Amino acid sequence: MPVRHVPSDPGNHSLERTPSGVLIPADIDPFHRRLHRIPPAALIDQTTQTSGMRRREAISGKTVGARNLWMGQTHVPASTASGNHHHGESETAIFVVSGNPVFVFVDLEGPEPVETHVETSPGDYIFVPPYVPHREENPDPENEAVVVISRTTQEAIVVNLDGLEWSEVHLG
Repeated sequence: MPVRHVPSDPGNHSLERTPSGVLIPADIDPFHRRLHRIPPAALIDQTTQTSGMRRREAISGKTVGARNLWMGQTHVPASTASGNHHHGESETAIFVVSGNPVFVFVDLEGPEPVETHVETSPGDYIFVPPYVPHREENPDPENEAVVVISRTTQEAIVVNLDGLEWSEVHLG
């Protein structure tokens, strides 16, 4: 049964009837009417990378048609530090799955800028505001650190930097 348009509802929303007979807003396409499962083997590496780490994309515009969200994993091998970078206009939320990664940034709020190391454990969350230069380090000599990341843009914005200085950050 093809989708057919029905008269607007009182809230001025145009409705459509799905093949199963359910009325839904007309501006919701078939792809966005169902949940999408992404098993670990389906994560993709074709995203912007930073030295010393590997990003794996799970939820994005490319993978599930997300409009405003990017989510994936980051893996930092044992005894490795990533390159310095920021995520442009994206807010980034990080959940530590395994290992004890250290997040490094320059704290500008005191009388002098201070390189700051935020040590984490599994179960911790980290919030990275837009444009903040940072890097991830994994001091563990034997175990990889794995985190889940989520961003407020549907693609992974990554701007690789030489250092943690704000002078390298270009807004916009």
